[in-house]
Amino acid sequence: MSDPELVKSPIYSRWHEPPPEQMTERRIEMRDLAGSVRTIIDRLVATAAPTELIVELAAQLRRTASQLDDWPHGTQYEGFAEAANAGSDPHALFEHSPFIGRSNPLAPPMALREVDGVLEGEVTFGSAYEGPPGCVHGGYIAGAFDELLGATQSLSGNPGMTARLIVNYRSPTPLHTELRFRGELTGVEGRKIFTTGTLSAVEPDGTERLCAEAEGLFVSMDLGGFATLKSARERAERDRIEGR
Repeated sequence: MSDPELVKSPIYSRWHEPPPEQMTERRIEMRDLAGSVRTIIDRLVATAAPTELIVELAAQLRRTASQLDDWPHGTQYEGFAEAANAGSDPHALFEHSPFIGRSNPLAPPMALREVDGVLEGEVTFGSAYEGPPGCVHGGYIAGAFDELLGATQSLSGNPGMTARLIVNYRSPTPLHTELRFRGELTGVEGRKIFTTGTLSAVEPDGTERLCAEAEGLFVSMDLGGFATLKSARERAERDRIEGR
């Protein structure tokens, strides 16, 4: 259990899913669209479909993608300052996350929740995340830990960015299996924030098998630092769209 004295920030509602009646129609439909794309990705990576069908589907998806060409894209990131605002949607920052964002088709997605000062999570990785036969690629495991411990370190009340992430792989992590994460805030020294985490697979008999452990060091940043990153990102996106 993490030290209660370390848990300073009342942000726990961010990690709990809002009820459908509190979500906008756009968010609900974005999640549905992302879910459909996620299913395509999962089935496409190892499909035995005939070439004729692949050609037909490729043409359909090109037409679908072209429908978005005339609309601005790539600038929808919700900045840290907006997310920190008490009047803003506490879930907006994470909706397009590559690991927990339900509106991001690249996300598995992970589900996170805070329980007594500890971050707990569940995820099931599909075929698109395969590394060794039948197992999750180690890079995705590391990325999931970065997301988990990044959420965990925000409990310190003065969150920052990853400085070091160490992952110890203990046993193969299976695909298509419920996986459980646990992250704890273990210490704060000045701007340094220390965290630890575990990943376990749920066996058919309900027991958990340890698959990996991680240690994360984060360095806190002030809101100005996040704002600077956001501004630089927006300038780069404008330059890309204008073809500079």
